[in-house]
Amino acid sequence: LVMVFYGSNGKSNLVSMEKKVEHQAKNQITYDIHLPSDLGMLYKVRLGLQGLENSISQLSPCYFKMQNTSTLDTFRLTINKTLPLSFNGDRWIEFPIEWPLKEALSVVTYHLTVYSRNIWSERNLLHMTACIYGTHGDSGDRSLLWSLQNVQQGEDNESFLVTVDAVELGELDKVVLLFSSKADCKLDIKKLHLKEAAKEHPIYVFEVNEALFVDKNKAEIQREIPVTFIIGEDKQKNDRDNNLHKDRSQAKNLTEYTIKVYTGDKRGAGTDANVHIILFGNEDKSEVLQLSQSLEHQDPFERGKVDTFKIKTKHLGNLHSIEIGHDGKGFASGWFLEKVEITDASRNSVYCFNCNR
Repeated sequence: LVMVFYGSNGKSNLVSMEKKVEHQAKNQITYDIHLPSDLGMLYKVRLGLQGLENSISQLSPCYFKMQNTSTLDTFRLTINKTLPLSFNGDRWIEFPIEWPLKEALSVVTYHLTVYSRNIWSERNLLHMTACIYGTHGDSGDRSLLWSLQNVQQGEDNESFLVTVDAVELGELDKVVLLFSSKADCKLDIKKLHLKEAAKEHPIYVFEVNEALFVDKNKAEIQREIPVTFIIGEDKQKNDRDNNLHKDRSQAKNLTEYTIKVYTGDKRGAGTDANVHIILFGNEDKSEVLQLSQSLEHQDPFERGKVDTFKIKTKHLGNLHSIEIGHDGKGFASGWFLEKVEITDASRNSVYCFNCNR
């Protein structure tokens, strides 16, 4: 069992699950992992199997839990999948990490169409993988010849479709192909088309147009192919422009609120956790609002301090209640909140919500 962790500061090397913790519960294994560098805020994990060349053993993980032993940040996920997905199949499961009050990336099915001359006839001798790179990291090496669909063959050309499930990769920029073979062979690859299965556009086109000789006695061949052009890019740009125009129109109708948060003057009253608030009015309620940028203090919510935040949200009418809380992050995250004062300058109104707990 091996894993790869992806964070805002990069990704880890392959981490082998070897260091088991003693005293295991039934059907549960715990591992200690030491990463050599700080990966920042983790956003996805890849879980896979290695060294199955001569084995047909399978692993069926049901549940995954991960905890940072210093911050006690914890992530849990129900998996219920079997690895590998077939004997010669994809040996990886990818899943996003969803932290409290932070939107996670989604798992996306990608369609990769390979256009070539002779890969289909050589498929039983050939091992071919692709690693897709985008603004949100990479897919890792994925086997391409284990699940071919929509195979189309002509006199001088062929194409086939491969499905890849990966955590959303963002805007795609390159594909790295790896080839090895059990016998000497010559491959003629024209191009690759890559898109999200659920969307018609954009289609990323990677032109290859290369004949490769794969020698069975030599190391695998690697080719890095940058995106050549994007079909449907103009439509994508128009959609972005329309959304921007829509956002600007909505921004004109937003109401600004000044929120003053009073932390009590008691021992242990302050907190380093991330605080959020929801405002309720007689006409509507706000979304979950993060109180992160205090106008007075770089480190908000300290004992006996007042922090001011300015936020904009839709028109809510007269405020009648609030919901305020935090994500429990950090050591001793308990927080004594004295009160919250909210000013709506557009209505010349000040609302006071006492807490004292």
